[in-house]
Amino acid sequence: MKGLVIKSTGSWYDVLIEDQDSQSTTAASSRNILSCRLRGQFRIHGIKITNPVVVGDHVTVECEPDGTGTIVDIEPRRNYIERKSTNLSKISHVIAANVDICFLLVTLREPRTSLGFIDRFLVSAEGFRIPVCLVFNKMDLYNEQELAVVERLAQLYMHIGYDAIRTSAVTGLGIEELRSRMEGKVALFSGHSGTGKSALIQKLDPTLQIRVGEISKQHLKGRHTTTFAEMFPVAGGYMMDTPGIKEFGLIQYSKEEIRDYFPEIRAFNNQCRFDDCIHLHEPGCAVQQAVNDGRIAESRYINYLSILMDDDMKVADWQLE
Repeated sequence: MKGLVIKSTGSWYDVLIEDQDSQSTTAASSRNILSCRLRGQFRIHGIKITNPVVVGDHVTVECEPDGTGTIVDIEPRRNYIERKSTNLSKISHVIAANVDICFLLVTLREPRTSLGFIDRFLVSAEGFRIPVCLVFNKMDLYNEQELAVVERLAQLYMHIGYDAIRTSAVTGLGIEELRSRMEGKVALFSGHSGTGKSALIQKLDPTLQIRVGEISKQHLKGRHTTTFAEMFPVAGGYMMDTPGIKEFGLIQYSKEEIRDYFPEIRAFNNQCRFDDCIHLHEPGCAVQQAVNDGRIAESRYINYLSILMDDDMKVADWQLE
């Protein structure tokens, strides 16, 4: 049987079985969901990832006598979002697969989202040209200075070509705008713990039973209210709710890949004196000139260099004026 992985707890997977007549997976009724394990052989074959199966995967399952199922095959993914595993630097952790659009939640405090985190997430999405919309959330919390920062950051990333919206689960700001961008799509929600992913999802569909947590007052960091990845049918498509991410380490990209995964830098690649220019210190570099002229944001260029040199210490970030 064919199906769609809609929930992953690490050892068990909820698979939405396709309607054999319509081959559709748009209606998630409990009778269509099969609790499955992964066939052990998928964990050997030298796959350097922590999780061979993720939400969004299309799989083949076999029924077992006890009423559960076994995943025996995974269809090729058209795309995925991955990051470096926290404890295993040479192994990647796939967040979700077969994504139409990513919504990256950004908050200026409680908790604070750094530009380094944003830019690394965008690089991962650029690998498959997955559209990303930055969701500046918790707008009801910010003072005048912080609102000005949101405006500057939104304009910075929109100038590059990314979408940006402003939301608040408390006031309802931007909820319908967010819903319209999700219409009929498989949408991934990601960000730090505490940025309000679960609260926004519940605002989009109040019938969903999503646990919403509080911020740790001691450290002003979100608690992990989402402990596993799960997909919910919303707005004619699916939304993927994933556990909060503390850090977004990138897997080992080549220098050419990193260069191409910054859209504004990619636009200048053919204007440099040397075809293999990586925009570091080469003479006749059009990118360095564009940074000096203000046509490329200095923060983005600094973070590009940080990723290029694999140096997490030298990272550009936003600050209040």
